[in-house]
Amino acid sequence: MKILFTGSNGFVGKNVIPILKEKGFEVSTLGSSNGDIVADLSNEIPQLSKNFDIVFHAAGKAHSIPGSPQEEKQFFKVNTQGTENLCKALEASPPKIFIFLSTVAVYGKDVGENIDENSPTLGTTPYAKSKLLAENHLINWAKQYNVKLFIFRPSLIAGPNPPGNLGDMMAAINKGRYFNIGKGDALKSLFWVDDFARLIELSPDKKAGIYNVCDSSPSSFKEIGDVLAKKQNKSILSIPFFVAKSLALFGDLLGSKAPINSLKLKKITKSLTFSNKQLMDEFGCTLTKSIDKL
Repeated sequence: MKILFTGSNGFVGKNVIPILKEKGFEVSTLGSSNGDIVADLSNEIPQLSKNFDIVFHAAGKAHSIPGSPQEEKQFFKVNTQGTENLCKALEASPPKIFIFLSTVAVYGKDVGENIDENSPTLGTTPYAKSKLLAENHLINWAKQYNVKLFIFRPSLIAGPNPPGNLGDMMAAINKGRYFNIGKGDALKSLFWVDDFARLIELSPDKKAGIYNVCDSSPSSFKEIGDVLAKKQNKSILSIPFFVAKSLALFGDLLGSKAPINSLKLKKITKSLTFSNKQLMDEFGCTLTKSIDKL
């Protein structure tokens, strides 16, 4: 089958595309600076010279906190307008399947356990809102052009040299700036990046819809930290919660440069997990337990 993979230079693309090629898929890549098709989706409608069976749309903006209104607008240009431009490019010859890489951030939750797809989408960050707008556009577009649409909402994506929060955690451990707070028993849902290839492979025979994408075994911050520390031959100290709380309040006064603030403390000490029951019921595949691969 022929696949168009956007965001080919990103973390997901670099890990998943080689697996798809090994499985025999014919993969064409689309990127803003290089790829089989070079196009900046946020500013242009790409010219596509061939038809595709599957589109996997992973291109997007994440892993940053906007510091100005202009930076906020970039989320909507890349995540929302970029998706709309890709759809326009495909309208002459729509694919059979479109898979969109969204995010669990659309739920707007910092705390919660076993959050499922029926939870209200209350995300307020530019990242969450821009992804949700893209989801809504795709739902209408797919219906109009008779395209089978999968919206994947992944939790924290794990893999070799990960970006985002896991990457920050690894860097902090390496510099001796990461501490377990209390027992470190707050849970976090993870998803191993390679497993996207398995979901893509199975998608032609599965029911379209919105799916939380995470493995079946949430891991504690202590488990994650211990594995990452061992990998770097480092050790992690623990500090009492009341000490961390004092540091977080001081961090609130310092602003964005502070290593910890009340919001970060809440994320580290409160569980945030998602239900993958809908995914498991439909796809019926075994997903990698991420903590075993970190």
